[in-house]
Amino acid sequence: MAAAPNSSRTATAQAAVERAMAELRRGGIVVLRDAQGHGGLVIAAESCGPQALQHLQGLAQDAPVLVTTRRRAEAIGMEIPPHIAGGMGDRNKPITIDLPQGVPVDIILRPHESETAGRHIALSHLSRPVASHAPQVAEAAIELAKLSRLLPAVVLGPLTSDRGDKRRDWAREQDLVYVDAEDVRAYEETAARNLQQVAQAHVPLEGAENARILAWRPSDGGKEHLAIVVGEIDPTEPVLIRLHSECFTGDLLGSLRCDCGVQLRGAIEQIAKQGSGVLLYLAQEGRGIGLVNKLRAYELQDDGFDTIDANEQLGFDADERLYAPAATMLQRMGIKRVRLMTNNPEKIAQLARYGIEVAERVAHAFPSNGHNENYLRTKAERAGHLL
Repeated sequence: MAAAPNSSRTATAQAAVERAMAELRRGGIVVLRDAQGHGGLVIAAESCGPQALQHLQGLAQDAPVLVTTRRRAEAIGMEIPPHIAGGMGDRNKPITIDLPQGVPVDIILRPHESETAGRHIALSHLSRPVASHAPQVAEAAIELAKLSRLLPAVVLGPLTSDRGDKRRDWAREQDLVYVDAEDVRAYEETAARNLQQVAQAHVPLEGAENARILAWRPSDGGKEHLAIVVGEIDPTEPVLIRLHSECFTGDLLGSLRCDCGVQLRGAIEQIAKQGSGVLLYLAQEGRGIGLVNKLRAYELQDDGFDTIDANEQLGFDADERLYAPAATMLQRMGIKRVRLMTNNPEKIAQLARYGIEVAERVAHAFPSNGHNENYLRTKAERAGHLL
């Protein structure tokens, strides 16, 4: 009898995060509050124009600040004073940047053109650590931007501390979306556990005619993850599988900047040759940063950054992918032991973390094509891939 309230609370929390994500993506203001009662008004930096900023300033109890990662601040030309503690140990931890009154912050889109920043905003200086603005609120705000597939940079308008539902009621009165910081932090893991299979069909594939595609929908109603099942699998034996993160440019358009397309088709061919297996096609474009941000990272790569540095210049981790959805799909298909086609040791560790035993690693590498040498070199030298 005790499970129902918890289940209801989880569903309510997820819905709140999903509303907040939608609000950020459309340029709206979100009210964020942590367990200690600290709160803030949040707008995504890349959509914060003069009107939205003026609205936020009228509601906030203190001057708004730009919250981003230390790496992102460095990328747009900021010098980090020694007295700023926030983010010094981890370059992707949030720090705050003072904002002049009434100016938009769209320069956050162009990290490699810091010399032109004055066209839009005169960033003054970093004057105080994020701790003075409630670090849990700042970190949750950055995480919410990432969940929304936006750049990890937000304008934060501090609010006074409160208790109980006072801030929630205030947000409702102001017609603003409200979300708790702890629900933002728990969102992805919770959503992964709530994947539901919503469709399946026999889909003959080139080189694998006996194939079925199973679609799994996340609780936020977003993009589905897919399981491509070739042949008849025997879950009592280790199943040959491949975890493949979607890549629109490589898988569909045949981009030569990566090896994703050949890995996808090669995995299906290898599974078919063995007779059975599963390819999980995961909705995690651009190592989890989304297609738009991947294209932004490509632009940085054209300026000389490698794959990892480009992601970090934008304020993301080198790899933002999660493997809880993959583990959930496998478990619900009755698969607990696998032979994993991968060159990435992290995938082995992550599946083990979620209770999937990797009985064998099956190498899965392809020659460079004349355009992706640096990409493959970065995988091997900096990401530890076994190439």
